[in-house]
Amino acid sequence: MNAERDQQADWAWRVLDTPIGPLLLAATREGLALVGFHADERTTHRTLSRLRQAFGREPVPEIPHLATAADELTRYFDGDLHTFTVPLDWSLSSGSSGTSGSSGAPGFNERVLRALAAGVAYGTVVGYQDLADRVGEPGAARAVGAAMGSNPLPVVVPCHRVVASDGGIGGFGGGLETKRRLLALEGVLPQPLF
Repeated sequence: MNAERDQQADWAWRVLDTPIGPLLLAATREGLALVGFHADERTTHRTLSRLRQAFGREPVPEIPHLATAADELTRYFDGDLHTFTVPLDWSLSSGSSGTSGSSGAPGFNERVLRALAAGVAYGTVVGYQDLADRVGEPGAARAVGAAMGSNPLPVVVPCHRVVASDGGIGGFGGGLETKRRLLALEGVLPQPLF
């Protein structure tokens, strides 16, 4: 998470129970800022501490984008939603390779994540190399993998749809079983037998 913000931001959070386990959602007035996997008590406590630091203040009780995100994720897991419309706050998408320059242009991580969100539809997959090509960085397939690993908005910004060029499933911050379940939900892989 990028702890260096130019200003404080109002934010709110909640934990949403889903078929892949509890997700911690955090949103600002700009949009959904975080989707965190495995939101047990310990992980939630640690993540909230980092969010307080990143946003520079305590959370507020509610932000409308949070309710929208929870509703859309519930509909996604029910199979009723294929395209998320909740606005996104990209402020946590920066990293050492994704920091915006003084011009305000998005860094590499954010460019890759925006290209993924805009150009890889429900039920489809893309290779790391293809995604690097889409952002004009043909030699950056490994860096695309790093950007996927630092994605603060998984599921909504669908890093589970990025796979290895050799046909392998590739990595996933939420765990490979979670990636398989998301791809099965979208019809890319067969549903698990159990």
